[in-house]
Amino acid sequence: MPTPHNNAKKGDIAKTVLMPGDPLRAKFIAENYLEAPVCYNEVRGMLGFTGTYKGVPVSVQGSGMGMPSIGIYSCELFNEYGVENIIRVGTAGAIANNVNLRDVIIGVSASTNSNYAAQYRLPGTYAPTASWKLISAAVKSAEERNCAFHAGNILSSDTFYDDANSLAEWQKMGVLAIEMESAALYMNAARAGKNALCILTVSDCPLKGESTTAEERQTSFRDMMEIALETAVKIV
Repeated sequence: MPTPHNNAKKGDIAKTVLMPGDPLRAKFIAENYLEAPVCYNEVRGMLGFTGTYKGVPVSVQGSGMGMPSIGIYSCELFNEYGVENIIRVGTAGAIANNVNLRDVIIGVSASTNSNYAAQYRLPGTYAPTASWKLISAAVKSAEERNCAFHAGNILSSDTFYDDANSLAEWQKMGVLAIEMESAALYMNAARAGKNALCILTVSDCPLKGESTTAEERQTSFRDMMEIALETAVKIV
């Protein structure tokens, strides 16, 4: 059953997968939150682990950066490994003025400048949207933690260094933050009839000139991680 990008066998991966972009964040989550984690994938360094959280089987695996990368890994998880739920746990740059460094964002929908949806040959413009089952569970988990969070539209961009300098234009449309993966994840989930959600931590505020360190991004964004894990428990 292994794929070109994943050497897991049938039954190695749980029905719910947390998916950070950084495989080292996947390792951190597995080692600090999961009971008896077992590494099931090391292909291309995209580490994947399965363990339990509060008695519920949960996997965590890196996705890499960008929509092509998460598109590959999420497609294989949904269609080859029987995964039902993928919760992206990633970082984002704040766009909205009321979103601050280290705030948590629940991505209800994902606008995009990508052409990822062209493969579906749709007669219009598709709106990538998260699964209500996961949104509602994540909001409850965030409220229980009393942490600062926002829920709404995010932007999945194909460009990190944007020559058009377009963030101010997206800000006018009420977009909360920018990242690089969620739209493709939401489309793959919709096509497979599965569930997906993006939970982000604001790692930088490009319009304000604020940022966090690489180490902080890897290990310190625990609110996001714990909201995602509690969401995994709630949807069983």
